[in-house]
Amino acid sequence: MASTQVRLGQQALAVLDVALRVPCIFIIDAIFNSYYDPGSGWAGAMGKVLVRVMGILISSMVLLLSQKALFKFYTLFFAVLLGMAAVLINYYATSHIDFYSAYYKAALGFRLVPRNGPTLWLGMAAIQLVFGVGYVFLLNLQSVFAALVVLDIMIPLWGLMIELPVDVRQLVAVFSGLALALNTAVCLAMRLKWFYYSCRYVYLLVRHMYRIYGLQLLLEDTWKRIRFPDVLRVFWLTRVTAQALILVYVVRAVRRESGDATGSLTDGGSDSQGYLLSWDVFWDLTSNLIISGCDSTLTVLGMSAVISSVAHYLGLSILAFIGSTEEEDKRLGFVAPVLFFILALQTGLSSLDPEERLVRLSRNMCLLLTAILHFIHGMTDPVLMSLSASHVSSFRRHFPVLLVSSALFVLPVVLSYALWHHYALNTWLFAVTAFCVELCLKVVVSLTVYGLFMVDGFSNVLWEKLDDYVYYVRSSGNIIEFLFGVIMFGNGAYTMMFESGSKIRACMMCLHAYFNIYLQAKNGWKTFINRRTAVKKINSLPEMRGDQLRDIEDVCAICYQEFATSARITPCHHYFHALCLRKWLYIQDTCPMCHQRVYVEDESRDRAAFSNNNGGYAAPQDVAAEAEGGDQHGQEDAELPGEGGAAGGQAAGEPDNELLEDNDSIEYDEDEWGTQNGNAHIEEDYINDDTDSTED
Repeated sequence: MASTQVRLGQQALAVLDVALRVPCIFIIDAIFNSYYDPGSGWAGAMGKVLVRVMGILISSMVLLLSQKALFKFYTLFFAVLLGMAAVLINYYATSHIDFYSAYYKAALGFRLVPRNGPTLWLGMAAIQLVFGVGYVFLLNLQSVFAALVVLDIMIPLWGLMIELPVDVRQLVAVFSGLALALNTAVCLAMRLKWFYYSCRYVYLLVRHMYRIYGLQLLLEDTWKRIRFPDVLRVFWLTRVTAQALILVYVVRAVRRESGDATGSLTDGGSDSQGYLLSWDVFWDLTSNLIISGCDSTLTVLGMSAVISSVAHYLGLSILAFIGSTEEEDKRLGFVAPVLFFILALQTGLSSLDPEERLVRLSRNMCLLLTAILHFIHGMTDPVLMSLSASHVSSFRRHFPVLLVSSALFVLPVVLSYALWHHYALNTWLFAVTAFCVELCLKVVVSLTVYGLFMVDGFSNVLWEKLDDYVYYVRSSGNIIEFLFGVIMFGNGAYTMMFESGSKIRACMMCLHAYFNIYLQAKNGWKTFINRRTAVKKINSLPEMRGDQLRDIEDVCAICYQEFATSARITPCHHYFHALCLRKWLYIQDTCPMCHQRVYVEDESRDRAAFSNNNGGYAAPQDVAAEAEGGDQHGQEDAELPGEGGAAGGQAAGEPDNELLEDNDSIEYDEDEWGTQNGNAHIEEDYINDDTDSTED
């Protein structure tokens, strides 16, 4: 129970922290969007510029304050607001002879306090008393000063109650306001020391973090500390909501005044029909809200924050649906807003005319949608491959991934058809279509590989050509994707030269050329070279067939399957399926069992005998014949003790079961080897020649 209360308290503080930072964004946005008139003279222009700069600096400082300092700042700010409200109410009440009419004019017809009799003065006194108590509480004044401040606020109302002359009442209200302003100035001056040390502490902390962690981590820490995405999100939603309420109120007021047939009440209709909006009016309102929602850099950032939230929860929903737990796949909430903001900067979205801005925003959203679909395919493809490779037979496990893959194929087709049906061919439509076709191609490649693995899973025999078929399918898809990247680079170059060139577009084209063209071609060529090298290494290794396999009676140490037809032997006397070893050689050029180099010179390989994966050896026929012939100088140093050979280990009286330890261990002691095989020098040669081995 206590932990729940603590968590709720922390969440409430976080919400309040975000809400108190939003007004700073509103002020900065209003300053940037305000009209600047340079024709007001040199002094006036300098004054306006100074006011703008000071407003931006103060708002930025408040935005970057810590939570504790932010709460204290707003405490003083609200205290000042309450004092100003109390002074204005006193001055306004004492400055009008016909107080009742002035009150109704100021209150817009809403009866907040009773109108007639002493209750009016009591209501005014209650309001001023609340303001005075709030002012005293926020400034944390002592009891004596608190009573004097409340008395100072209430004195002008007493002048109204005893019906003093207007001039006297105004003079009393002015002196009361001056006394309250003086008290406020003294309280703020006493807190200047706290403000100075707070600013100095923030400066020292920022400098310390910059020197230790660097600028990037400093910006990331500040970004998270002030919850800037949440602040931008609340700012944009609040701004759009306020504009929507104003627009709806204006539309209804205009319809009531003009008596438009679409907005007026029909005979026999209910009053609620007057609040209904037609589809055309609703579309116009939505368009205006969207246009005004990206009319500045801050509003574009706010829209990016909203898109981030939507994309984040969309990604989490898809991950939960397909059953993926990869942390890297949760980055959709980061990729989508960054891409949207880059597109907005690249196209100059906030600086366009309203109608052109709406068109450009819709085009950017189409590009963003295709990018999100590509990212979702990147989330589903590993799950699809995992299910097919692990031979999971549950239909309920496969159905969500296949459904998402099918949707990823259908949605680009529908989008392309709709765009081609309504728009003429241009560079933007060509780019969207290319992205859609590329996505469909990726889905087809993924489903094809998935089908190949599923067929292999239902097969009872080893499909040795499976890896080749998968490579052919993926290579074909990668080649076509590379060609699409080259085409898109040409499309971007044409757009930059003949339509809308910008520095940001040029930078994006350079990034596209590096990541999507150069690196993709480099990685593809590297994969091809690795496969060709692996095939060359496999073909250079000796092959075992027939009786030799039956003599060893073991399984492949990689796939744990029996040898049906043949096996390849490494120079370190271990043997594997050719397909399994080739897959291993794609990753590294060492034996999976003992980490010795697989590809060695022919003369050193010809001297080696063959061992099974459990430590036993089977000598080739020519080597065994030479051993029986008694060639002690040429072959005894190269031949390890076998089951039927007369080698140095047996000559020294060593039993067969103490020849070698199990080859699953890759750590050997050179002295121990020399003791166990005193007359055999092959162990020393084996260790000395192993220049690329690793010890775990």
